[in-house]
Amino acid sequence: MEIAAILLTVLVAAVLFATERVPVDVVALLVLGALLLCGILTPREGLVGFGNPATVTVAAMFVLSAGLGQTGALAAVGRALIRHGRGEAWQMALVMGVAAVLSPFINNTAVVAVMLPLVVTAAKSRKVAPSKLLIPLSFASQFGGVCTLVGTSTNLVVNAFAEAAGLRGFALFEFAGLGAIMVVAGMLYFLLVGRRMLPDRRPSQLTEAYDLGEYITELRVMSGSPLVGKTVAQSKLGEAHDITVLEILRDERAIWSPRSEAMREGDVLLVRGEVKELFKLKDATGLEIEPQFQLEDASLSGGEMELVEAVVAPSSGLVGRTLRGADFYWRHKAIVLALHRRGHALRKQLASVRLRVGDALLLLGPKDAIARVREDEDFIVLEPRRDVAVDRRRAPLALGIVGAVMLLVALDLLPVATAALLGCAAMALSRCIRTEDAYRAIDWRVILLLAGVFPLGLAIEKTGAARMLVDGVLGFARGAPPEAVLCGLYLLTAVLTEVMSNNAAAAILAPVAISAAAGLGLEPRPFLVAVTFAASTSFATPVGYQTNTMVYNAGGYRFADFLRVGIPLNILFCVLATIFIPKFWPF
Repeated sequence: MEIAAILLTVLVAAVLFATERVPVDVVALLVLGALLLCGILTPREGLVGFGNPATVTVAAMFVLSAGLGQTGALAAVGRALIRHGRGEAWQMALVMGVAAVLSPFINNTAVVAVMLPLVVTAAKSRKVAPSKLLIPLSFASQFGGVCTLVGTSTNLVVNAFAEAAGLRGFALFEFAGLGAIMVVAGMLYFLLVGRRMLPDRRPSQLTEAYDLGEYITELRVMSGSPLVGKTVAQSKLGEAHDITVLEILRDERAIWSPRSEAMREGDVLLVRGEVKELFKLKDATGLEIEPQFQLEDASLSGGEMELVEAVVAPSSGLVGRTLRGADFYWRHKAIVLALHRRGHALRKQLASVRLRVGDALLLLGPKDAIARVREDEDFIVLEPRRDVAVDRRRAPLALGIVGAVMLLVALDLLPVATAALLGCAAMALSRCIRTEDAYRAIDWRVILLLAGVFPLGLAIEKTGAARMLVDGVLGFARGAPPEAVLCGLYLLTAVLTEVMSNNAAAAILAPVAISAAAGLGLEPRPFLVAVTFAASTSFATPVGYQTNTMVYNAGGYRFADFLRVGIPLNILFCVLATIFIPKFWPF
């Protein structure tokens, strides 16, 4: 009965993770609640994830990465991309090299968040399509992250399951040999083959990319219009026609966001709305559509106004919230003209759309408001500020703190969780990061996800579900060499990771890997490494890993682009893992 309950829980969780109808952290908490409610786990067992060293370490690594980001240490490295690299191949090699070097020591989403606007700028300056560089950036941050124990949260999850099973934990650089092979193979794949499969989509004007040509226009207030003398708020244009007045152009002067401004005869209103609503408005209110109006970026930006594209960051407090619910305009003094999600532009009823990680927002606002958006960690603005200076006193200090943490762990002087927490304290005491910024830097959705999926893995092991799954698999694999079982486990993990959280996939399959090794009478370490690498490298879809989601809209990609480039790379990594894992970790 318990086995049936746990398998049903895993199935429902997998569907919810894959469809994203419920946030992943909420799914994890629902799973935890179900395990406690069914009596499969005791309260002590159910809450083990909140106190697990892996959960604590992941939270601490968010803070350490933020310290590097706030002192400008990461940006200083990334800005070298703009100064170097002439052709497409050189630029790709530089982008991938920097990402692969940084991500073993810094959270890979932080690496991509800092490098994303820099790479877009570098691509434009070198006349290279950003679509040629952003998938390589995302993938390099992933296969760089598997080189160390702290490179990704997935590595720490698998390590926690190994220790819970009474096995020896992995050392900080134990993955480095195999990781280096993957990094070299991944870079050669892109430089020799992959770059020819990447799309060459040159950036168009933002207004064209978001398909706003028929959605934003100018309306002139004619003589006798009932709107004359009324303010924009009094006119009820938004409520009656779903029309937003962006500006009033009067006597060669632009009045931004003019809700309280009374309209006059001859005023030209720059408005956003559907074509059919604009024609209804024209007939009902004595307005005329300006026939000569042509929408370009320059129509919206210039003077005191600025038009930018901003991506919703993984740790953004806006994820799961609507623009209306977040009081977006009143907080940021900028208007969202359109939203790009997974290759589609959304323009209608934007106020009620729930935001997701990787959504690209087209923002229009005064330059001072856009400057504050650039500094807001909820967003990754795709054009970096040019006036951001590195804190030359604290940037080396932040790098030194992270280096000291790695050294203490590498020399086995302190456990990784202890060293990471001390590093956080050092960041705060040295003012590399403010305390309130440290709390904000932690992606609490990831922490809750980890706290929820750890008990799921324990329940799979405790109820015997892992043994049942393994017995079924071994029935088909009886007599097969261990390499074949290893390859199958790698592929199963890779497929599962493409449709659900990588941490959840690792938590489900780590107990299965341990049970499979026991059933075969083999050392479990090779099978755990296969789960670790497969769950940490998700290439075939834009939703399998957060860094893929972050670059999806920014690169103008389509879902098929990830399939075309990512599936061969997944197969290549599977082959390399099957060959080299037994050499580093014998059966």
